[in-house]
Amino acid sequence: MKLWVVFCLAVLWVELQNGACQQVKRRKDVGENRIRPGGKRGKIRNPKIKDVGGKGQSLLTHVLDKGRFVRLGQTSTLTPGKDIELRCKGNSIGWSYPTYLDTFNDSRLSIKHSDKYSQLILTSPSAADTGSYSCWVIVCDGTECEMDHERIYASYIYFTDRDNLFVPSAIHFEIVYLRPDKPAVVPCRVTDPQAKVSLHREVPPEEIMANKTLMTYDPTKGFILQNPTSDLQGVFYCKAVTKGTPQISTKYQLLYVEVPSGPPFVSLEASQESARGGDNVNFTCTVLGEPEVDVSFTWSYPGQGRRPVHIHASWRLVMRGMGHITRVTQSVMTVEDMETIDFGNYICKAKNPRGETIVSTNLISK
Repeated sequence: MKLWVVFCLAVLWVELQNGACQQVKRRKDVGENRIRPGGKRGKIRNPKIKDVGGKGQSLLTHVLDKGRFVRLGQTSTLTPGKDIELRCKGNSIGWSYPTYLDTFNDSRLSIKHSDKYSQLILTSPSAADTGSYSCWVIVCDGTECEMDHERIYASYIYFTDRDNLFVPSAIHFEIVYLRPDKPAVVPCRVTDPQAKVSLHREVPPEEIMANKTLMTYDPTKGFILQNPTSDLQGVFYCKAVTKGTPQISTKYQLLYVEVPSGPPFVSLEASQESARGGDNVNFTCTVLGEPEVDVSFTWSYPGQGRRPVHIHASWRLVMRGMGHITRVTQSVMTVEDMETIDFGNYICKAKNPRGETIVSTNLISK
């Protein structure tokens, strides 16, 4: 009997050992070699904890009441009149916000920095504050600092106001230039992304129908004209409708630009090809360019530094041909009481943001 009991205990001990081994083996299968779709095996890697400032995660948050935070998406809708506080995590942060807050040096806006985050505070926001708000991490190498382009976080914030469906503008009559080589924007932005907006010509009165190829509407930008033509010239306005009475935007004067984008197109003329001592001679440097692009002039001439000259610059908009508009910018240099030293080569250099052009003319003595 005792031998039978011992035998049973021995068998039970062996079974328990086999079960423990199988359990260890199963745990090993689960922990080391997981079967992926397709029957392939691969090593399991411990998941990496993403840095708060890493890609795909926004550092831009809106501070709510009682210390609550909400991470802002690409667009947000907030209530006007209620102070807002935005935060961006990091000890070196840059901010961007609607430009007019800087233009008018608005005291309602303040930015504060701390070791862990930066704050943007805007008191009593209104429909006019609708726009893009963004922050980014600034990285420095010694004394040189720059924006980290992989850690930029932005949100377009609508301050929805039923009495102001359009974002108010300080300009009551805006000019929009149409170019054949790039899209044009009629900037009638709205404060409510749900508003239905249409574009209208004033004379003759008609609605310009939007379509996906030639004209589209973006509530953060306005009407985008993909391939504008001279047919779209004239005075236009936008109309917005939600649940109440339709509202009308600022009026826009659409003008077609004849000169394409690029470096200045320059010509230089002298009031006379040859001169005598004692004569007065004018040198006129003329640039035909885009209406809103400024041009600067630099002169080089024989008596430079030794002879006095008078230089006067001016510009005007002119209509050319089929209602095309061009900006004519001129710099006129006058040399009075010509002397021997004044004869020679006169050089005009015209420069705009897209490049520069140099022209010259030679003045000879009679």
